[in-house]
Amino acid sequence: MIAWIGIGSNLDLPVTRVRQALDVLATLPESTLLWQSHLYQSAPVGGVVQPAFVNAVARLRTRLKPRDLLSRLHALEAAAGRRRADEVYWGPRVLDLDLLSYGNRRSIAPDLVLPHPRLQERAFVLTPLAEFDPGLVIPGCGRIADLLSAVAGQSITRIPNGTQDPSPRALFSAQI
Repeated sequence: MIAWIGIGSNLDLPVTRVRQALDVLATLPESTLLWQSHLYQSAPVGGVVQPAFVNAVARLRTRLKPRDLLSRLHALEAAAGRRRADEVYWGPRVLDLDLLSYGNRRSIAPDLVLPHPRLQERAFVLTPLAEFDPGLVIPGCGRIADLLSAVAGQSITRIPNGTQDPSPRALFSAQI
């Protein structure tokens, strides 16, 4: 099954965190990292004053079921230091990994909404997805190229290759 993962960070060396998350995604069991976008800087959404985010998306082929994959993503966030219980809604994140879509599956279960809610409203998701294929269709949302016009006013900038955080270091406490 093809799954799309959204990656974001705006705390404690976010460029390094996003790159390391991509590296760890490549080690997920029963999964293969097929593609990753460039990194992008985007303005935060939701009104909480906080630093800009670094974002990317990844395309995986996986045999993991959606809830198992989501559980692995949450474990990876925790290994990076994310403590969901202590967070402000739409506030800053050490690491945020979202299961954006999983094949053509649609779900509105309390613990798993597919595709990810508000995906079609976020330039920090749509722009990297368009980098892969602007003709990509997200079930229930539409074609990426058609969705981009609705987010044209959102601030997003591609981060040049080779950009580093000051003093990057290993930030994950465990491999998943």
